[in-house]
Amino acid sequence: MGNGSQIAYFGAGCFWGVEAAYRNVEGVIETAVGYQGGHKISPTYEEVCSGTTQHAEVVAVRFDPAKVSYEQLLNVFWQSHNPTTLNRQGPDIGTQYRSVIFYCDDAQKEAAERSKQALTDAKAFRDPIVTIIEQAPDFYPAEDYHQQYLEKRGLATCRI
Repeated sequence: MGNGSQIAYFGAGCFWGVEAAYRNVEGVIETAVGYQGGHKISPTYEEVCSGTTQHAEVVAVRFDPAKVSYEQLLNVFWQSHNPTTLNRQGPDIGTQYRSVIFYCDDAQKEAAERSKQALTDAKAFRDPIVTIIEQAPDFYPAEDYHQQYLEKRGLATCRI
């Protein structure tokens, strides 16, 4: 990664809209959509959508911590989806749409847990937060046609 940049991984439903949200954050260097948390090496989109691989659709966010903090990225995560629905975001249903934070080190783990607890304590959501926080497994980039999907189509969001 070089130049003091860091990486973070977030699963918040369909990765197209989540990627678009992060691409608009100052200090984010680049994003990539892909798959994490399953048992198959280099799964395809079709395999992930079948539910058989147990991967989540995620966004890898490479960022400059001098310009944007991990905590700020967590705020984007919480605001970009409903973290109270298990394996679902809007009409998208399946384990690939689960709410998950894959941390890369202890500092990210602690920040994610603090952030989730603060929202729970503040009763920021009517229902309990079901977001999973776990160590980042291998990241498998999604197919090229998924990268910057909304931008390529002149769309700002895919929210319903």
